[in-house]
Amino acid sequence: MTELKKKALITGATGFVGSHLARRLVNDGWDVHIIVRLSSKLEQLREAKDKVIVHRHDGTTEGMLAIMQEAQPEIVFHLASLFISEHQPKDVVPLIHSNLLFGTQLLEAMKAAKIDRLINTGTSWQHYQNEEYNPVNLYAATKQAFEDIIRYYIETSPLKIITLKLFDTYGPDDPRPKLFALLKKLAKDKRPLAMSPGEQLIDLVYIDDVVEAFIIAANRLLSGEVANHEIYAVSSGSLVELRELVGMFEECAGRKLKINWGGRQYRKREVMKPWSSYKTLPRWKPKVSLKDGISGIIQ
Repeated sequence: MTELKKKALITGATGFVGSHLARRLVNDGWDVHIIVRLSSKLEQLREAKDKVIVHRHDGTTEGMLAIMQEAQPEIVFHLASLFISEHQPKDVVPLIHSNLLFGTQLLEAMKAAKIDRLINTGTSWQHYQNEEYNPVNLYAATKQAFEDIIRYYIETSPLKIITLKLFDTYGPDDPRPKLFALLKKLAKDKRPLAMSPGEQLIDLVYIDDVVEAFIIAANRLLSGEVANHEIYAVSSGSLVELRELVGMFEECAGRKLKINWGGRQYRKREVMKPWSSYKTLPRWKPKVSLKDGISGIIQ
């Protein structure tokens, strides 16, 4: 007798973390459905894009209900979000639409379709200065607001949720304009770059380890271990100062970068030391060292 495939629905599958998760689930033999915008492109999924079922969301709650009824997943992975580090007035509506409205539509559709397992994605930036809640920026505030909305759905349905709060993620083929992309570009064009004094501590987790955390969380939900809403951090457990991190990159790349340390000021509400008073997901720990991860990016 053929064993039935496990079925998942992913939001944010065209992003860096979501695309890696989708490819991992496909390779593990899952039946994978993804929700994307009408205008979304699937290049980030690469070879997996022909092995997933794509649902294009028209932005309406009714459209989300139809997708959920059609997909009927055992579990939903919610990674879709809009990240803006320092927002402008024009960014308020997109942030609310992406990080609150879309997620609430997802929860409403899950409740209507009787889908009761969700993995939500939060951020360590909800905990500025290591506080129980202090958002670094409006993006982090919308993440916390969505957790408050989750509470309502937990109280009014059989929904079981794990929220994974991510720190900095990195890995090969990352399209985001983040630090390593900047350093790789700097290594090629050899132009000087003004950076902050570089004393901030950073918590970096390699993409394969991040994806493994989502898989372990899914298995925890599917095995019935979760009572209502569990919240865990996906942390390397090892902090590195920005100056030291750049030095590791230079060592792996075999070249010195032209960096003007202190050439620009720290951002407002710069995270100098990441959140540390968190719970770690049971049965998960990072396996890829920072040096090996950086070498993988460079190669």
